[in-house]
Amino acid sequence: MDALTLLLNRSSQPRLEAPAPSGDVLENIMQAALRAPDHACLTPWRFIVCTGKGLDKLGALYEQSAIENEKSQKEIERAVQLPHRAPMIIVAIAKHTEHEKVPRVEQIASASCGVMAMQMAAVAQGFNGMWRTGSYAHCETVRNGLGLSEDDELVGFLYLGTPAFEPAPKPQRNSTDYFEFWQ
Repeated sequence: MDALTLLLNRSSQPRLEAPAPSGDVLENIMQAALRAPDHACLTPWRFIVCTGKGLDKLGALYEQSAIENEKSQKEIERAVQLPHRAPMIIVAIAKHTEHEKVPRVEQIASASCGVMAMQMAAVAQGFNGMWRTGSYAHCETVRNGLGLSEDDELVGFLYLGTPAFEPAPKPQRNSTDYFEFWQ
């Protein structure tokens, strides 16, 4: 797949099944993240790859969060299952480093670019994914369980796997609705 086709047809895939990327394919996905724009070469990222029992561990962390945040019994039971919507989840964390020329927001943007790059690398190799956030991405229990410092940001959970079906085509957008030209 050529790069332009990949970018112009980008679409999240919410229904994923095994197999997950592995071997050289997974290494390509990880290397794509490490090529994200990185002002001052701060490498403001940390990624946690969850598969198998790692998904169970993430589910237990979600369950603990749901309990501590006094969610309903149904939400607590659902929390354990959420990571199992895909055979792999890559947790993306922006690791903030104080720097006079690189503000925190730029470091978060860099980590976010890494997530987009990983999803595109997955698609280019026959897999797909969905970048999710939600309440667990903003929960102190989850942040602490993942070892985030106070200045770090959990930018999301990239669910990866084999598409269970072809996603519906995305609506076309008119670029003039979103871009203006100053000439």
